[in-house]
Amino acid sequence: MMQFISASLFLMATELAKGVSAQDHFNVRPFHIALESHVPRMLNLAKETRLPESPIYPGLGSTAGIDTKVLNDLRSQWLSDFNWTREQKELNQFHHYLAEIEGQTIHYIHEKSSSPDAIPLMLLHGWPGSFLEFLPVIEPLTKKAKTSTGRPVSFNIIILGYKTFAVHGTDWGAAPAYTLYANYTKTVRAAHLAFLPVYPPTTAQIEAEDITLTPLEQFEYQRANEWARSGDGYFVEQTFQPNTIGLALQDSPVGQLSWIGEKMISWSDPRAGTPPSLITHNEILRSVSLYYLTQSFVSSAFIYFQNPNGFATTYTKAETDAPLFFSSFKYNVGFWPREFVEKVGRLVEYRNHDFGGHFPGLDNPPALIEDLRQFKEYWN
Repeated sequence: MMQFISASLFLMATELAKGVSAQDHFNVRPFHIALESHVPRMLNLAKETRLPESPIYPGLGSTAGIDTKVLNDLRSQWLSDFNWTREQKELNQFHHYLAEIEGQTIHYIHEKSSSPDAIPLMLLHGWPGSFLEFLPVIEPLTKKAKTSTGRPVSFNIIILGYKTFAVHGTDWGAAPAYTLYANYTKTVRAAHLAFLPVYPPTTAQIEAEDITLTPLEQFEYQRANEWARSGDGYFVEQTFQPNTIGLALQDSPVGQLSWIGEKMISWSDPRAGTPPSLITHNEILRSVSLYYLTQSFVSSAFIYFQNPNGFATTYTKAETDAPLFFSSFKYNVGFWPREFVEKVGRLVEYRNHDFGGHFPGLDNPPALIEDLRQFKEYWN
């Protein structure tokens, strides 16, 4: 069964960096997604779930969680227009593999570029993400392109025994990405983050640094503060009682749709679904379907329980000369000014985008692709 555990991918990378044979040590083998036999039950459960046709408490919209009308619309589209067979065929166009790591069966994608000088790149997602959030960027990155100064660049996605590689991480994926960057300094030669594994700075910390925020940064700062006040209820639940919410929703497609869908909507740019964003209702349904069909909801919630101190409270600079890149997106749920990102590594580029949110690979893939291509300017 596929498990979405970024930390396990991190463990795999560190071992391979020491020269261990992936094929022998981790029982790596090709994998073909075949989940269609479970789809009828999923859709039948969704059909039989009784939702109120109108809000029980009118006028709240999305201020109390997912909007009742939005959830009803999503379920209706799931039952009438969503086609898992089509989605699965598209997913199987990529090269999927399974590996055994510490008793867990881990799924990942490995795509190679045809370019002989391609940069090996590991992409690490968080929750409630999956490999789906990187699909829009994989093909463009593996093809030859140019950086902002015209240097040719391409990538191999992801890491399988390469002597050196670059890493990208966001949300929980930023934690293993940064750990690799800070601890495997000869192997990880560049890192790009769209999130930091350190709690965002407080107002007092920003004022102490005498930082003047731009209008865009001020918006991001206020957005992050509002999320910290009213948007992290799930964080507490999954940190302390993951089994309660996990078992409650494990066999409830509509329950998972409500829990995950609300995050994909509220953590994204309000313009989601309009270019360049690819976060449509179909994308939300595809993500939730993958979680349900692979029975991954409980294990995904336990990431929080098993890492109660996963986000640091102090900023410590990594002892590495490898370049660090950071991208900030307007509607993300955390905000780190340039001055604070500089505290954790050798920051060479900090880019701020006025479109996009917590899932940049889906919400603004062109920006993420362009930012990742900047690796080539510093790669050696």
